Amino acid sequence: MADREPGDDEMARLRERVDALESRPAPVRHRLRSACAAVLIILGCLLAPLALVATWTADLADDTDQYVATVAPLAHDPAVQDAAAARITDELMRYLNLSDLLKDVAPADRPRLEKALGALGKSLDEAISGFVRDKAREVVASDTFARFWTDANRRLHTTVDKALTGSGGGAVRIEGDAVTVDLAPVVQEVKSRLVDAGLKPAAKIPDVHTDFTVLRTEKVADLQTYFRLLQLAGVWLPVVAALLLAGGVLLAVRRRRALVAAALGFAVTALLLGVGLTVFRAFYLDALPASVSQPAAGAVYDTLTRFLRTAVRAVVALGVVLALAAWLSGPGRHARALREIWHAGIGAARAQTDRLGLRTGPVGPFVHRHRVWLGWLLVAGAVVAFVLWPHPTGWVVVGIALALLFALAVVDFVGEERTA
Repeated sequence: MADREPGDDEMARLRERVDALESRPAPVRHRLRSACAAVLIILGCLLAPLALVATWTADLADDTDQYVATVAPLAHDPAVQDAAAARITDELMRYLNLSDLLKDVAPADRPRLEKALGALGKSLDEAISGFVRDKAREVVASDTFARFWTDANRRLHTTVDKALTGSGGGAVRIEGDAVTVDLAPVVQEVKSRLVDAGLKPAAKIPDVHTDFTVLRTEKVADLQTYFRLLQLAGVWLPVVAALLLAGGVLLAVRRRRALVAAALGFAVTALLLGVGLTVFRAFYLDALPASVSQPAAGAVYDTLTRFLRTAVRAVVALGVVLALAAWLSGPGRHARALREIWHAGIGAARAQTDRLGLRTGPVGPFVHRHRVWLGWLLVAGAVVAFVLWPHPTGWVVVGIALALLFALAVVDFVGEERTA
C-alpha cells in the first residue's frame, strides 16, 4: 500500500465530522418565535410616528414654556405681520369715512371741500387706507406686538388648551371652522398712533375685536377628537412603541439582525412622517379660502410643526446610529475589517506613546481588566444623556454618538497599555 500523505488523516477526520453533522436531524426552526418577533417590531415601527405626534401634541398642551417657544417666532414673521396689518386696516377702515374727516371743517367751507374731494374719486380713501396700513405695520413690526403675542400666549395657555380640546373661550378660541386670536390690544395701539399722527377721527372708533385666523379647517370637531386622543397617548404611547421594539429584538433568534431591522424600520417610518408633514402642508394650503393669506398660513403651519420636524430628524438619526452600531459590532466580514482598522490605528497611537515614554501607571491594567464593564457604562451614559435631553435634535444624536465613540477609543487606548 502506498504511503499516505501527511494531510490524508486530517482530511479523513474532517469528512467523518461532516458526515456526522449531516446525519443529525435538522434543527427545528423557531418559526413561531421569529414570526412573533417580526410582528412586535412591525407594530413598534408603525407606532413610532404616532408616538412622535402624540408627544408633540402633549408638549403643546401641557408645557407652557414649550408652547410659547413654539408660537413666539410668529410675531416676527413678515408674512404673519403683513396679514395682521391687513386685517387691522380693513377693520379700522370700516369706521373711517369722509364725513368723519370733514366734521372739523368750517360749515361754510365744507361743500366746496366735499366737491373737490369728490373729484378725486377713490384716491382719498386709498390714501387714508395706506396711511392706516402703514401705522398698522409699524405696530405689528414693533416690540409692542411681539410682547403682546408672547405675553398673551403665556397667560392664555390654559385657554389655548381649552380651545384645542373644544371647550372654553378667551383670546384664543375655536369658532366654526377656524382657530382665531383676538387682536383688540393691537388695534388699540394702532388707533393711538393714528391719533398721534393727526388723524383725530380715529379717537372716536369704538373698541374693535378683530379675529386673526391661526388655523382653518373644515373638520375642527375631528381635530378636537384626535387632539384629545393624542394628548392622552402622549405619555404612554412612546413607551409602548419602545417596549414593542425591544421585545421584538429580544424575542428574535438573530437579535443583532433584528436590532438592525428595528432601528432602520422606525427611522424609515419617522422619515415617512416628515414626508407626510410636507405633503399635508400643500393640501392644507390648497384647501384654504382665497381670503386667507397663503404666506401667513404657511408660516403658521411651519412654526407649529417646527419641533415635530426636529423630533423626526432626531429619530431618523438615532435609528441610523443604532443600526450602524449593531452592524459594526457584528461578525460580518466588512464589520470585522473595520474593527481591525480601528484597533490597528489605536495600536499605532499606543506604540508612538510608548516610544515617547508615556505611561498610564496602574490605570492601564485596571482599565484593561474592566474594559467591558466600562464600555457598557459609557453606552448607558449615552442613553441617559439622550433620554434626559429636553428636545434632542439630529445633531445632538450625532454629537452623543461621536462623544461615545471617542470615549470608547480612550478606553481601548488606555486599556491595552502595558506597564514596565
